[in-house]
Amino acid sequence: MSLQLNKSEKSEHLYMEVYHYYRNLILEQRLTPGSKMPSLRKCAQELRLSRTTIENAYLQLAADGYIISKAQSGYYVTDIAQRQVVPSSLKNSKSTLYQYDFASSGVDRESFRFDLWRRYIKSALRQDERLLSYGEPQGEADFRQALCEYIRERRNILCSADDIVVGAGVQSLLHILCPLVLDKKTVSFPTPSFIQGSTVFSDYGFEVRYRNKDSGVIYVSPAHMTKWGEIMPVSRRLELIRYAAQNQSLIIEDDFENEFVYLQKPTPSLFGLAGGQGVVYIGSFSRLLLPSIRISFMVLPSVLKEAYQQKAASYNQTASKAEQIALCQFIRDGHLAAQTRKLKRLYSVKLRQLLSAVQTVFGNTSRIQIGSAGTSLALTLSVPFSGEELKKRAAAESLRIQILKDAPGEVTVILSCSSMREQDFLPACRLLKSIC
Repeated sequence: MSLQLNKSEKSEHLYMEVYHYYRNLILEQRLTPGSKMPSLRKCAQELRLSRTTIENAYLQLAADGYIISKAQSGYYVTDIAQRQVVPSSLKNSKSTLYQYDFASSGVDRESFRFDLWRRYIKSALRQDERLLSYGEPQGEADFRQALCEYIRERRNILCSADDIVVGAGVQSLLHILCPLVLDKKTVSFPTPSFIQGSTVFSDYGFEVRYRNKDSGVIYVSPAHMTKWGEIMPVSRRLELIRYAAQNQSLIIEDDFENEFVYLQKPTPSLFGLAGGQGVVYIGSFSRLLLPSIRISFMVLPSVLKEAYQQKAASYNQTASKAEQIALCQFIRDGHLAAQTRKLKRLYSVKLRQLLSAVQTVFGNTSRIQIGSAGTSLALTLSVPFSGEELKKRAAAESLRIQILKDAPGEVTVILSCSSMREQDFLPACRLLKSIC
């Protein structure tokens, strides 16, 4: 292999260098459609990289349509180069518009009051003196206090403002956390789809595993165990806490989509059940507000808080100071709680309507999986072609879908209701069935 890896530079993750190398070979048709990619093991040996790094590169290639995974066989090159009609640089600069988008991770246009948020942003921008300085490395003190009170009320998490660290997204928080837990050496994620998290840990030298609780760090998303919203039951949460304590493992609890629990009562957080010991709690506002509002936070247990505070001055705050000021008052005025209730009602209704549309169109010919939370369901279809081919045919009809699993004779797709209009559910499902 002629790939020259620049391991001394940190400008790009190693897995992205591998990704770009293979992408260029495919686009130049030096790797022809249908040809088999090197195995993960062989590629890792030749490049002298971890298997996890290679797997992340392959997963990204698959997500972008350059290769496809075949069960118990490996990865194969698609015909994307033959279908490409514009340079990739131009293609990547524009987003394809679809008539129906079941794969969107955005939010419903009607779910957010832009006029209200503008008022809070304008109010924050009028605090001239405060905006003349850099933000506090740990996050604005009044904002952290507001967060402390909010999660105590909503998630029964007892902590102080000093336990909270604010950052621009979960990935930036993991960059702060990883140096504090280097002694753990291994980390386990639920599935390989946690690319952003696993990449950060891999870059810090951790051995990345999947569904392996015998690891130094156990990363879990209890309210988002599957793409279709299965929730970790309390009994399993308690078992995980006991096991982690016995083995001196650290649990990272990513509370993603916990606000959207419809079909059962919300379950207590792992942080709360563990009394704040041995668990790092991570929360975000991308689903409650807007994906473009990049504010996340983590609550550190006492041991890690002490280690962090020794290094806190070395970090710069990555989240917008103005947005922190605005969100602080937004929370204190009760709008975040009201927004949570509004979204819970909205997405509960939309998910039921999507389920009804799928049942109406597909009847008993397909298998449907739906959990107690989230904004998506899983639909398993019997098709005589691959998931990549199904995705390609759907795109040709201006329908965007996300492939969850590709097996011989059947494909499982994830259908999200988050940003689609209710009136589009039936026609989109009918279009999907006509393609199958």
